[in-house]
Amino acid sequence: MKYGLIAGNGQFPFLVVEGARKAGCELAVVAIKEETDPRLAEIADSITWVSIGQLGKMISFFRSNGVEKAIMAGQVKHVQLFSGVIPDMRMVKMLWNLPRRNTDALIGSIADEMAKDGIELIDSTFFVRDHLATEGVLTRRKPSDLEQENIDYGLHLANEIARLDLGQTIVVRSKACVAIEAMEGTDATIKRAGELANGKLTVVKVAKPDQDMRFDVPVVGTPTIRTMIEAGATCLSVTTGRTLIFDREEMLKLANDHKICIVGSTPGQIAEGS
Repeated sequence: MKYGLIAGNGQFPFLVVEGARKAGCELAVVAIKEETDPRLAEIADSITWVSIGQLGKMISFFRSNGVEKAIMAGQVKHVQLFSGVIPDMRMVKMLWNLPRRNTDALIGSIADEMAKDGIELIDSTFFVRDHLATEGVLTRRKPSDLEQENIDYGLHLANEIARLDLGQTIVVRSKACVAIEAMEGTDATIKRAGELANGKLTVVKVAKPDQDMRFDVPVVGTPTIRTMIEAGATCLSVTTGRTLIFDREEMLKLANDHKICIVGSTPGQIAEGS
């Protein structure tokens, strides 16, 4: 079977291509002009470039390549939809019928449109499950008592904003919320928290309580740790089995070098705090 890949920005699409190749599967790649790293063209089996909003062109490419199952990997900034992008008629009709334009509604409707043409959007971690966060302390240092209290407090708040589909990240200091993620993304949220209250920050990043693994799966990596270092954050909590960790060895080494603690928290822990 030939798979399709809708590639956003960052490292995620590259890992999917690598994972598919290891599994002996061929990928037809749709790259987003405004987001995708051009270097992806160097390793893709077949690729076409579309602008955000060209839903019809994307579906036509997949159909012409015999794609029956597709994966969405890499962030596509939602603000792009409000930045003068001109959607094609298929996207216009889809947007017209949306009661709201949050992440779940937007991408869920795209999945529905693809399904009309026999293309199923599947779990985005299908080829990269070895990159999912494991349970417990992942670094040499365990969380301090205060950091653990920040995690517990942050899990409760983060679970609520994730349930409302507002964001995935909360930054906490001394059991007080410093910053909440919206459209700006995790790194920008951490930077903003550092500007407001530099030092002794705990970052709590969660999956939604009913996380749809087809899209918007939480991701952390070395850039996350670098941003935490700049902001004075000392602890990171991520959801076990639902958060992708990229460049794990490099990320953990950087965290250990700067005495940052990383913890895999279970979905059950999140539910208890809600």
